Amino acid sequence: MSRICMIGTGYVGLVSGACLADFGHEVWCVDINEKRIEDLHEGIIPIYEPGLDLLVRKNVDGGRLFFTTSLEEAMDTTDVIFIAVQTPMSDTGEADLTFVIKVAEEVGRLMKKYYVIVTKSTVPVGTSRMVKKAISDAQPAAIEFDMASNPEFLREGSSIEDFMRPDRVVIGTETERAEKMMREIYRPLFLLETPMVHGSIESAELIKYACNAFLAVKISYINEISQLADRVGADVSLVARAMGLDKRIGPKFLHAGLGFGGSCLPKDTNAIAHIAKEAGSDMSIVRAAIAVNASLPGVAMDKAREMLPDLNGRTVALLGLSFKPNTDDSRDAPARPLVDMFHEAGATLRVHDPVAMDNFREIHPELMYCDGPYHAVEGADLTLLVTEWNEYRQLDLSRVADLVAGKRFLDCRNVYNVEMMAEQGLDYRSFGRPRG
Repeated sequence: MSRICMIGTGYVGLVSGACLADFGHEVWCVDINEKRIEDLHEGIIPIYEPGLDLLVRKNVDGGRLFFTTSLEEAMDTTDVIFIAVQTPMSDTGEADLTFVIKVAEEVGRLMKKYYVIVTKSTVPVGTSRMVKKAISDAQPAAIEFDMASNPEFLREGSSIEDFMRPDRVVIGTETERAEKMMREIYRPLFLLETPMVHGSIESAELIKYACNAFLAVKISYINEISQLADRVGADVSLVARAMGLDKRIGPKFLHAGLGFGGSCLPKDTNAIAHIAKEAGSDMSIVRAAIAVNASLPGVAMDKAREMLPDLNGRTVALLGLSFKPNTDDSRDAPARPLVDMFHEAGATLRVHDPVAMDNFREIHPELMYCDGPYHAVEGADLTLLVTEWNEYRQLDLSRVADLVAGKRFLDCRNVYNVEMMAEQGLDYRSFGRPRG
């Protein structure tokens, strides 16, 4: 059993802390947000993630998972410190390391013994060196410690499964002692024969950015193919299926629509582009992927105007506000620019999302938030399916057709069958597929 201090109880920190506790380790989760820690003590989970509430409760009851606002208390009983605080994107596109460095300085001031200090947050290459210097400079007296990099690969909506059954675990260290301690933490995964990728800290830091940038490029590529399919009369779904059957390409992330959003891909693609610029590299493919992705809400708006040229005074229903299903995260969600565009066009918006409405209401309190998808489409002149939640995949289309004022349905995620929508008398459009 390892004794672990997890600094930060956001998405990465809380999921990682709960999962590591479930591995059998003693985990202390630390956060300066007193209200968040109070809520966690009462079993209130601050983020929406399927199964996380049960996992937290199980390990709190099992005496393996603890929550505190005192970093000193947590450090006194642990040997490995994970830094999992936020690294938001700055105005220039680079990762803002303010919180990481503040944590490093506090760790240095409180350090009384040897620790392995692990960067869990997604950070630029060279961050661990900066953290090491910040810790050393803040120490009242010199105390030995080691640095490690252990980037996370958690997908919102399936993060527990991603942590418990990962494709690989990436570990970057400088010493055998640190490597041994890190391998011990992940020893429960050895039974699953999970690949352990070990190398330098710089390599580990770059791996996360390289992976996310590649996925972003793949998503933007299929969306460019989708726009070409629209122009030449091809079906992007068929094209994507054939591409995916090529083992060199694979089928994942070949779904045309509104592109990527959330807290990772937009931030990480901009960050790696900035890292490359600082290093004297162009990274033109990644920059092109960013540009394509940013254009996709505009593509949806163009399709909406084709269906309903004059939006002023018309009612538009948006189904889905989160950037993807199974999360309440609306950061960089396509719904955000779409709301702004429809507002500018003079439309009235009725919206629904299974879990993201409270978060979205903080940004747009003026919208009509509806009790369900059928309530949202009631009286709508135009309906957009924005997020492919399961409950939107099996709508009663005859009921939708009866409720709407205008039978215009723009499927931004290519969920529905073209012929099925035509049978209901709906003017149906999607991305990169013939209208039927």
